[in-house]
Amino acid sequence: MGARRSADSVALTDAPATTALAVAAERLAPASETPRLDAEVLLAFAAGRTRASLLAFPERLLEPAAAARFAALVARRALGEPLAYLTGEREFFSLPLAVSPDVLIPRAETELLVELALAAIAALAEPAILDVGTGSGAIALALKNARADAVVTGSDSSGAALQLARANAARLALDVRWVESRWLEALGAQRFDAIVSNPPYVHSADVRGALTFEPRLALDGGADGLDAYRELLATAGGHLAASGVLLLEHGHDQRAALGELAGALGWRVAAAHDDLAGRPRVLVLARSSA
Repeated sequence: MGARRSADSVALTDAPATTALAVAAERLAPASETPRLDAEVLLAFAAGRTRASLLAFPERLLEPAAAARFAALVARRALGEPLAYLTGEREFFSLPLAVSPDVLIPRAETELLVELALAAIAALAEPAILDVGTGSGAIALALKNARADAVVTGSDSSGAALQLARANAARLALDVRWVESRWLEALGAQRFDAIVSNPPYVHSADVRGALTFEPRLALDGGADGLDAYRELLATAGGHLAASGVLLLEHGHDQRAALGELAGALGWRVAAAHDDLAGRPRVLVLARSSA
């Protein structure tokens, strides 16, 4: 593998961007659904340029150092490593977030969870919101950015994840409180107007392929994918305000099972929402007695 990377970098040295992109896109085709786009993003990152600059001046030659960085990045992407980990950044709800293998990469479909949470607190002044399993801080930061008056807390059991979330908050100048906690154990008697979570919900047997690059703690939901929901549904009610709601992202095939589990644990389904692709994605739950 090292010899291949070395040969690739030598071949790309003093090559124009058009050549480098063509070579990279061909190599990435078996591993990516968007090989050309991936190649453009990685080349821009390796060369310290924007994609717009690359496309506007495709005849510019690659310097040896940039060619070597690009070849190494392409080799890693060809093995399935996510693009966001290679560049160290992913945009979420129009916010540029630093990401690392310590956190789950924010997905576009999770933006629905943010939109629904914002709708749930729209009529409230200074609402209190908790993001459980915050990871990079994506959901908590998006909520705070959209509602400056909100009192937002992000919790996670991973100290490394919280360190990254704090760094993202500092870079974006967003005031969010971060708490290291296994689920809601460290939240004491605090109550919130909305609790949101994108918990681990992948079946243990399905954590394979490209998913193995992401932290298993943030993905593995147990044999049936519902372990995290059992924890949340058993404890979240004690941390909600009287009219508060619990918003949960879930897998496309889990809605019925999650709704049944919620009902058995004293919750009612207030609303169910599909993502832009038409897949079941979020349940909004209220306590049955509310």
